[in-house]
Amino acid sequence: MADVIERTKPGRRKFVSTWWRMGLAAGISRLIPWENAGLLAQASPHTERRLVRSVRPQDLETPVALLNSWITPNDAFYVRSHLDTPSVDLGSWSLTVDGDVERPLTLKMADLRRMPSVSTPVTLECAGNGRAFFDPPVAGAQWQKGAVGNAHWTGVHLADVLKRAGLKTSGRYVWLDGVDRPMGAVPDVVRQLPLGKAMHADTILAYEMNGEPLPVANGFPLRAIVPGWEAAYSVKWLTHVQVSDREHEGFFVQTAYRYPRMPVAPGATVEPRDMAPLTGLTVKSLITSPLEGATMPPGTIKVAGFAWAGEATIVRVDVSTDNGSTWSPATLGNDRAPYAWRQFQFSWRVKTPGSYLILTRAADDRGRVQPLVAQWNPGGYLFNAVDRVRVNVG
Repeated sequence: MADVIERTKPGRRKFVSTWWRMGLAAGISRLIPWENAGLLAQASPHTERRLVRSVRPQDLETPVALLNSWITPNDAFYVRSHLDTPSVDLGSWSLTVDGDVERPLTLKMADLRRMPSVSTPVTLECAGNGRAFFDPPVAGAQWQKGAVGNAHWTGVHLADVLKRAGLKTSGRYVWLDGVDRPMGAVPDVVRQLPLGKAMHADTILAYEMNGEPLPVANGFPLRAIVPGWEAAYSVKWLTHVQVSDREHEGFFVQTAYRYPRMPVAPGATVEPRDMAPLTGLTVKSLITSPLEGATMPPGTIKVAGFAWAGEATIVRVDVSTDNGSTWSPATLGNDRAPYAWRQFQFSWRVKTPGSYLILTRAADDRGRVQPLVAQWNPGGYLFNAVDRVRVNVG
């Protein structure tokens, strides 16, 4: 679905058609002077609709009931933070690009907005989404189903910024660091991208989310968007991009966000040498209608939701209403993009009152299919068991 963009003054734009057709125009079609973006991002008043998983650092989960549109509104989008949310003054903010480059850069927002821009929908999912469902339990934020969302991101190609700085042949990794700062012995959140992913045409530095400046909690004024990979790579509040010939030695590269190289028994201890960095997302589906515990009369019931697979493409979603004995194909929606989730719908005709379990199972073009049981791991990452919702008919 194409977006219609109105151009006003250089560097300013607003989306005016797609979001209206999708019923999401409220607040998005305003034209906001960028110099006031910080005030807007910090002062957007609304009744908090998300589930609080942590106050400090701020972790907010989107209830499944709010994940009912292809584009997730800004004030419903989940929030994942490792450190306290910083307050950023756009006037003094800048992005430093250095390391193994020929021409170190210091870029202000005006510099970035003068560069060629790109807009793309991307689904972001926290690697720990679904952690609460692992058995035995795993430590960490107990996300259920809502640490995921799909937004339209606008910014510049990270490759364009790196080319402007002039990459040296020694560069192999790109380190990303934000303005959020740790206290005491807490490690700084620095993430790294292999140079190939950093230079990929779809990896961007975003300054807008759904046609508005990034909300503070979602990374104002600049964040990375690394499509198809777990969302911790999409560093928020970005201030430093450093090219290096070696891996970063920090906690969030060498210890956190790592996954066993081979399947392990639930509850097993895994040695660090047997762990590898997480990168791409796995195949997954989410039922958004009907909701868990809903009661409906007999007749035709619409089963709907979304499916995604990181860098892969969703090719099929199947639905079962008889505890997995039989499966029927759902219809996939027309809204699609390489890294965005795909909507699915299924008409379920039920005549007999009772309690029913609805299951959904997605498959992608790499041959991956959602399993009945997710692979347990000590980090509680990549939970992707078939989704299930119990409803009452009658």
